[in-house]
Amino acid sequence: MASNTKDGITIRIMTEEDYKAVKSQMEGDFFSSEPLCQSSGECLVGQNEKKKNDSHLSMIAQGTCLVAFDENDGGRLVGFVLAGAQFPEDVEKHRIKAEAMEQNAWRRIAVLLSKIEREANVFERFGISKVLYSHFTSVDASMRGKGLGSRLADTLMDVGRSKGFPAMVAYCTSFYSARQKEALGMQCIHSLVYADYKDANGKPIFTPAVPHTMARVMAIKL
Repeated sequence: MASNTKDGITIRIMTEEDYKAVKSQMEGDFFSSEPLCQSSGECLVGQNEKKKNDSHLSMIAQGTCLVAFDENDGGRLVGFVLAGAQFPEDVEKHRIKAEAMEQNAWRRIAVLLSKIEREANVFERFGISKVLYSHFTSVDASMRGKGLGSRLADTLMDVGRSKGFPAMVAYCTSFYSARQKEALGMQCIHSLVYADYKDANGKPIFTPAVPHTMARVMAIKL
């Protein structure tokens, strides 16, 4: 896709050269504001670093990730989406990888996401053999509430259609991200209440601040 610019904000396909800036924003703004990361009590920077980098770079290579730059502020990165193709066999692969991770917050998040991935059963639900999975969406704090997140999601849907994906899914751990996706026509097909997701001692594993009370799987046919 060609880049699109509105109100000085340009959105285009992410390249490998963008990853350094994207990773910096992820380790700063995203990790400090995403509900599960924020409530983990741990610094996620450096956790499972190689696997994260390999996964992110593989998605970038697919041409399914986006970046947003503020042309009025020297081309500063103000948002991104990491997304990639997912196939039925990936569901079990994700479970195995999550269980094998080092015991830390990133593993706990991966195990939760794998659980709702299996329970949502997207491939059987929609009768499809591939889906565009929106992994991470990050918008700089200075740009929130200005519609950039919606623009990124809407642009990603266009990318999905152009690449022949029959559907797009997003696992929304934030109340606000789920509300945004719903406004774009995505439907919640599965949810998990954090208070009900407990460890072996009956203690909730994640306790994000209100209004982040559940994780939702949002989906839309393209």
